[in-house]
Amino acid sequence: MAGRQADAIGVFGSLLERVGIIDAERFRPTAELAWPRIVTGFAIMSKQTADLAMVGIAVGTAGTAGLAYALAYWEVVTMLGLGLAGGTVSLVSQNFGGEADERASLAVTQSILLAFALAIPLLAVFLLFAEPLIALLGNEPAPIAHGTTYLVYVAPAVLFELCNLIASRTYTGVGDTYTEMVARAGGAALNVVLSAVFIFGFEMGVAGAALGTTLSTGAVTVVLAWGMVGRSYGRLGMEPSPVPVTAAGLRPDPTLLGQVIEISAPEIGRRLAQGVVVFPLVWIAGTFGPVVVTALEVGRRVRSLINSVNWGLSLASSSLVGQRLGAGDEDEAGAYGAAIIRLAAVSYVALAALVVVFAEPIASLFVDDPAAGARAAPFVAVAAVSAVGMGIDGTASGALLGAGDTRLPFLASLVGRYVFALPVAALGLVTPLGVAALYLALLLEMFVPGGINYWLFRRGRWKAVSRRYRPSAGTD
Repeated sequence: MAGRQADAIGVFGSLLERVGIIDAERFRPTAELAWPRIVTGFAIMSKQTADLAMVGIAVGTAGTAGLAYALAYWEVVTMLGLGLAGGTVSLVSQNFGGEADERASLAVTQSILLAFALAIPLLAVFLLFAEPLIALLGNEPAPIAHGTTYLVYVAPAVLFELCNLIASRTYTGVGDTYTEMVARAGGAALNVVLSAVFIFGFEMGVAGAALGTTLSTGAVTVVLAWGMVGRSYGRLGMEPSPVPVTAAGLRPDPTLLGQVIEISAPEIGRRLAQGVVVFPLVWIAGTFGPVVVTALEVGRRVRSLINSVNWGLSLASSSLVGQRLGAGDEDEAGAYGAAIIRLAAVSYVALAALVVVFAEPIASLFVDDPAAGARAAPFVAVAAVSAVGMGIDGTASGALLGAGDTRLPFLASLVGRYVFALPVAALGLVTPLGVAALYLALLLEMFVPGGINYWLFRRGRWKAVSRRYRPSAGTD
């Protein structure tokens, strides 16, 4: 790390230690892991936000509503990949922390095999059934047509995205977030450029946004694959993976494959619970018209940008907690987890306050119509407040994930979204609450699982769970 960056982290860490948020010695490795991931997350979330804004300018509300429908399905892809990659980062961090590099490498290859098994049928479904899938969410012809077009053009990126997430979490698990930052942030910048060229230069509309996503995601796969097989990047500052994928390792290993599935399955469930709830929420918004669908999606995109902080802090929590557990230091693992949760809470409160103050001008970036902007601004403000719960949820569940404890966080996600958020949103259809019910749903879907996962972390059961997945467990 450059001297100035190290000095800045040291000064900021001392300040945070003084106010009781995190010790300076723990802040340094946390920041070194987190800041590249935050940049990566902001870049990746920006590309979909930029696509939404560009489609709004070029096509209008029908285009943004169609894009919202299609992005709900793309979110399923992302959440599926994040869940699978959760098993990867847990096993890689604990084995790498316990100096079992070969076992960590084999865990990566098992994740890649699973990624192919999941991606290929999903890709086929998007290509063959795009229109009926989009039609489930809306009934107006123009948004359905735009959503169908996006889903067909983005289908090939399904395999690329799952492989990219596996590679990213592998690098995070070994403590290298810079390499993935360069690859993923570079791909996000390429996405925005390509989408702009296709949308405005070639007048391809929604198809241009999808094509930009597919080509840029494929480019990231090529770049990450180079390092994942152990090849050097030369003078770029990026590093090859210390737990490289090998041809000999690309065979099913029953023990590790079973552990990847055991850890990933509940995490996939938790992530899918986050993603699938979007479908009924978008459908409910659709009953109020395309403008409300667009407003909801604008709020969600802004919240995703705020959640870039979680890209860094939650993964730092998983990696650092997992590595300390792999080394047998449970007390230090707990101290890291608690400190990172506090850091996230403070960061999210500050960001949410800033977005709430500027909610109206932020909303106006996505829609030209003043009436649509007035509808979107409250969604932006409420989504920003809900992001505070998202920050606590991400870092608390990240610590649990580092230990391999994924089952109860999965249940927490189900309770928050399907016992609380969705029934409240549905009240808007049958009571005078109307659109305000969607505001409440946005808050509940984040704060309820956030509170439950924080309680699970404080309870400490995850330390016992982690003992099943440490390197010593593999040699018993």
